[in-house]
Amino acid sequence: MKKTLTRSEIAHLRSLHQKKKREEYGCFLVEGEKMVQEALDSHFHVEAVYRREEIGEETMAKISQMASPSPCLAVVRIPANTETATPPLPTGLCLALDGVRDPGNLGTILRIADWFGIENIYASEDCVELFNPKTIQATMGAIFRKQVFYTSITNLLQRCHASGIPTYGTFLDGDNLYQENSAIQERGVIVMGNEHNGISDAVAQHLQCRLLIPPYPADAHTSESLNVAIATAILCAEFRRRQR
Repeated sequence: MKKTLTRSEIAHLRSLHQKKKREEYGCFLVEGEKMVQEALDSHFHVEAVYRREEIGEETMAKISQMASPSPCLAVVRIPANTETATPPLPTGLCLALDGVRDPGNLGTILRIADWFGIENIYASEDCVELFNPKTIQATMGAIFRKQVFYTSITNLLQRCHASGIPTYGTFLDGDNLYQENSAIQERGVIVMGNEHNGISDAVAQHLQCRLLIPPYPADAHTSESLNVAIATAILCAEFRRRQR
């Protein structure tokens, strides 16, 4: 049976393409059969699901954020605890993001965390919005399984230091990640920096261990740096390898 959406309903759904409206209404959009099913299977509250065969191709094209409208779209409520001054201290291995601004990178990092069994991600206040449509798509459903806290990374690291939790970051003058005698442990916080500027000075001064992902061969003329999501995957893989 066909479902007809009013102009005001269409306008409301289209408004959720904008960050300020997502914040105002406390909702975000999810598109695609897999992503919608991930939302339905999660602890997130799904307010409504719209299917192309029910509302029609033309209406779906009006509310979709994709170039080719997906078969279904869901409206999902934003959890209340993503922004907090004092998030819980890390347990096990966690990630902290210092000024990651690209939505695709943030989404991919959540997907990497999901693969490597990392539950918590801490993001600085100037990181890109978690519920940006490009971020959501890049997570491939990991957004519904990982806990992300927007908070002060410097405050987090200070609390970690006081509690004896190791903290790590990547730097060009750091210790080779693959040295067997490097200070890698099974737990702690891995800090990843901004796409262009790396880890900020304010955050760097609170890190205990500086690591380098070395190029190969060591003296080769290579790219200036790695993409932050790729670097995150390399670090997570090595930390988990050491754990095994």
